[in-house]
Amino acid sequence: MNGRKVVLFANTDWYLYNFRLSLAEKLRQDGYDVVLLSPPGEFGPRLQALGFSWHAVPMNRRSLNPLREVGVLAWLVRFLQREKPDVVHGFTIKCAVYGSLASKLAGVPARINAVAGMGYVFTSRDLKARVLRPIVRQLMRSALNGRRDALILQNPDDVAIFKRARIVDDRSIRLIKGSGVNCSRFSARQETDDETRAPLRVVLAARLLWDKGIAEYVEAARALASENRSVKFLLAGSPDDGNPASVSRELIEGWANEGLLTWLGHVSDMPKLLSDVDVVVLPSYREGLPKTLIEAAACALPLITTDAPGCREVVSCSGEDGLRVPVRDSAALADAIRLLDDDRKLCRKLGLAARAKALSEFDETIVISKTLRVYDELLDSVPYRVGMASERERQI
Repeated sequence: MNGRKVVLFANTDWYLYNFRLSLAEKLRQDGYDVVLLSPPGEFGPRLQALGFSWHAVPMNRRSLNPLREVGVLAWLVRFLQREKPDVVHGFTIKCAVYGSLASKLAGVPARINAVAGMGYVFTSRDLKARVLRPIVRQLMRSALNGRRDALILQNPDDVAIFKRARIVDDRSIRLIKGSGVNCSRFSARQETDDETRAPLRVVLAARLLWDKGIAEYVEAARALASENRSVKFLLAGSPDDGNPASVSRELIEGWANEGLLTWLGHVSDMPKLLSDVDVVVLPSYREGLPKTLIEAAACALPLITTDAPGCREVVSCSGEDGLRVPVRDSAALADAIRLLDDDRKLCRKLGLAARAKALSEFDETIVISKTLRVYDELLDSVPYRVGMASERERQI
């Protein structure tokens, strides 16, 4: 048995279930005692049903109340003092900062933080985001630095930002592209002659946030509808009420009622959804490394995305492994969709190239292996806790 204990801390239980479940299962398989931590939600009980120890942290993602936030930090310190983990692995900026500060106060030996994209504070043009930016940057400097701290970033652009801002010591940064996709769950659909003549089915599948390019997607749909094209626009996902950049339900329903798109709501069966579409679009303003694009690539679907951080890691050469358009450019997005509607052979060529790249670079076995090497680097010099050592001796 490994005998180590790890806490995986995220800002939603949905994130743990959909993005980090494979990591948790691999850690457990390797002998780690795995504890999962997030605010309460419907996925917590699902994690418990899989045999994981999941706990609800009293954290409100949108809260800016200083007293409430100090209370959350105090709760985390008490929780970690009780659990006595060897390492805390935090995801997203808020959990990285809070998890690291609490870990240091609780005497946790090692801390790993994965920041997948820069989040609302760093990407939004809102006044509130601009006011918070220097405060969050300073908090990150205080929280994320230490001899046994590692920061995992998902694309070179974010690495450059962190180095330029001197938020953490350069030596603590690790570049691991994405959270990984189980590519074996996704297969390339066999194309038939009927499909090449059918209306093109396009989907944007994401959290319904403005910075995912929702407005540009709707405008592209409106432009192509004005040409009487038969392209079918699908939107998969739900509003994220915990994020200030969330699109309102009323607006989405209005677009659906206008006939611009079909709103599917939250979709849990991504392999089924992707088997029923022809093109996947993500006109995002900035990403860590978008999982939806990798899942679509694993299905050999053509990708249309933006020339933005994270997105350009998946579609690295426009016209070869997908199509890239400028950020916030609905006309260019409409042009790209129009191109694929007119050239179904190009769809197939781009999709096959995307699948080859997904299998060679983004499969979860590759990503998890690189992540576990970071664990080994930090924990090799950390002695086992006395209680854990005694337990292993009893087992021997």
